[in-house]
Amino acid sequence: MKKTRLEARKVRHLRIRKKVFGSPERPRLSVYFSNKHIYAQLINDEEGRTLAFASTLEKAFSGLRPNVEGAKKIGEAIAKRALEKKIKKVVFDRGGFLYHGKVKALADSAREQGLEF
Repeated sequence: MKKTRLEARKVRHLRIRKKVFGSPERPRLSVYFSNKHIYAQLINDEEGRTLAFASTLEKAFSGLRPNVEGAKKIGEAIAKRALEKKIKKVVFDRGGFLYHGKVKALADSAREQGLEF
């Protein structure tokens, strides 16, 4: 039986999570895209804590749509918040999404703001 797109993404995500692990020195930058919003967070997997968070649910980003432009803004925001907490290096977790379009835009804008991954 053929997998749905959601099932295939979840399988890819589990495969990625086997290899990608966030530490206090190098947290995991996890991204998620729903139909209405974009979410990005920095996670310390050793303690199970979220260190920084940015999403289109915030009032500052209320007009953003979950497209490439919105992903660029969220990438900039998460990078600025990471640098405020003196986090320079991260591990990128694309959440099982293919690395193009919104995912690539978010990653590129975070790199432009100074994050290293």
